[in-house]
Amino acid sequence: MDIRKKITKKSYILKSFLGLFSVFIIWSFLSYAEIIKPFFLPSPTEVIGATIQLFVEFGFLSDILISIYRIAVGFLLAIIIAVPLGILVGTIKSIEAFFEPIVAFIRYIPPSAFVPLSILWFGIGDLEKFFIIFIGVMPYMLILTADVVGNIKNEYIEVGRTFGATTVQIYTKIIIPSSLPGIWDAMRLMLGAAWTFIVLVEIIAATSGLGHVIVQSQRFLQTANVIAVIIIIGFLGLITDYLFKIGHKKFFPWSEK
Repeated sequence: MDIRKKITKKSYILKSFLGLFSVFIIWSFLSYAEIIKPFFLPSPTEVIGATIQLFVEFGFLSDILISIYRIAVGFLLAIIIAVPLGILVGTIKSIEAFFEPIVAFIRYIPPSAFVPLSILWFGIGDLEKFFIIFIGVMPYMLILTADVVGNIKNEYIEVGRTFGATTVQIYTKIIIPSSLPGIWDAMRLMLGAAWTFIVLVEIIAATSGLGHVIVQSQRFLQTANVIAVIIIIGFLGLITDYLFKIGHKKFFPWSEK
């Protein structure tokens, strides 16, 4: 097998489909043959039926939309703070020295530890969900941004200075354009993490959203519903990941992957 050898787009799509289909085959075999009891692993047929029921009878679409809304707001707040600050941390050592211990301190605290405190501060409304997503995404996004910026070659900056570029021009013409592809990939990575945080917080304290549906289904021993929600989350993740891939090709065609 040749390392990093490119394959055709058709071959890539086929192999991706085969990967997902193999999981479906294993699941079907284990469930229809009742190697694992239906209570623990419902069959694909049962899960499809549960999914239809969730949409038709229980307003599942509104739960999906509210979770997407919470993720979007919390994630954007994290990006607004983390990206500019990360650029400064990655380029100015005094700012790095000031913020690094603060960010490192927060980064090693799991977001779940903030849930009781966030409930005390914000209640169980959307503000609490925004905060958990923000506190879970922001420190990592800041570090990833600073790392991307820190890897920009000094030669580029020196060339800019040689041609008389001001500090603002060095940031706007060299540092930011050079780092944007890496920052975009970091955003793609952290959006996946945001999905885990929203499910966590909606399981613990929520009256709506995908996590709330999971915990309600578990409470009434509706395993098929739980698996249906998990699959929906997976598909939503695939869609957002694919959109980020398309965005990378559209916005940064010069960047090699």
